[in-house]
Amino acid sequence: MRHAISTTEDSVAARVGMVGAGQLARMSLAPATALGIDLHLLAEADSDSAAQIARRVTIGDHRRPDDLLAFAKGVDVVTFDHELVAPEHLEALAAEGHVLRPAPASKRFAQDKRHQRERLGALGLPLPAFATVAAATEVEHFAEANGWPVVVKAARGGYDGRGVWVMDSSAEVAARWPECTAAGALLVEAFVTIERELAVLVARRPGGQAAVYLITETVQADGICHELLVPARVTPGRAAEATELGLRIAEIVDVAGVMAVELFETTDGLVINELACRPHNSGHWTIEGAATSQFANHLRAVLDWPLGSTALMADAAVTVNVLGPPDGVDPRDRLPAALALDGVSVHLYGKAARPGRKLGHVTVLGDDLADALSRARHAAALLTGEATS
Repeated sequence: MRHAISTTEDSVAARVGMVGAGQLARMSLAPATALGIDLHLLAEADSDSAAQIARRVTIGDHRRPDDLLAFAKGVDVVTFDHELVAPEHLEALAAEGHVLRPAPASKRFAQDKRHQRERLGALGLPLPAFATVAAATEVEHFAEANGWPVVVKAARGGYDGRGVWVMDSSAEVAARWPECTAAGALLVEAFVTIERELAVLVARRPGGQAAVYLITETVQADGICHELLVPARVTPGRAAEATELGLRIAEIVDVAGVMAVELFETTDGLVINELACRPHNSGHWTIEGAATSQFANHLRAVLDWPLGSTALMADAAVTVNVLGPPDGVDPRDRLPAALALDGVSVHLYGKAARPGRKLGHVTVLGDDLADALSRARHAAALLTGEATS
């Protein structure tokens, strides 16, 4: 393990350790600095997005218990920018007396889809029909009862479309079953016909104080989030229902920190899709668009400090993700063109350009959602080369 320089004991308000050094950690650095927090990162490599610019970095492996333990000893509280730390490693850290927020029991709701579905389903929360499966024939039997297509999911480890397979027939199940089983334990769910996808971001302190952001509408393609629209284009009644559901789940999970509840809106109502117990890409708009960003409120929450206002700073906020263009050109090479546009905030993650990879995002605030969306799309297009002026 490689350790970066230390700070003096009296120079910081608190020491927070974040396991992971991706773009979520990178966007946590500015609010940590503003609050006098020593944010110490456990990174896999110096080239990780946040490790490139952080002052306190340990190079280590979250899959190695010894690395996690050594890292935890140097901070007041441990939190995360991903869901990949094995549950048994989290339990071991907690057993050694280290403060983990969210706690292992809370984290399990995001890490283990079977556990999440069973617990929330037992409480009567809105979920798609589901079953655990260990054989292709069990998927076929589920489809006979619930109809095709069906969705097969890895119980652990899937994200951004990975570990999710939409199956239209028995023949497709048979052909793709080896790929599915390589992911480990599996669930099958009924396919949900959706009108739109929504996200509820809740920040919650260990004692239960919670703050919720305006409902975000997420626009997805190929399992990847492309756009965020705030406020979501839903009725006030639906927004209130989603807010209430997000707060209830945060209480059930007993989360400490930021949690994202991904929802499907259907003709019959809301259906829970996924949970994330960490800052989330559906909240990137909060950096400029909310009085207190999700990253600042996550740090406050894990330290059990008072939460900041989640008020929207304009009538509308839109974020468009910047994905690596097909030509492989780095958006940093096209940055001046996007910066020339008024009212556009650009965030680039310092990641090597690769077609389809998330490399950054742009956010635009405005008086009108459609206009903000148009301007944000144009800025993103300038960065990817889809537009030249």
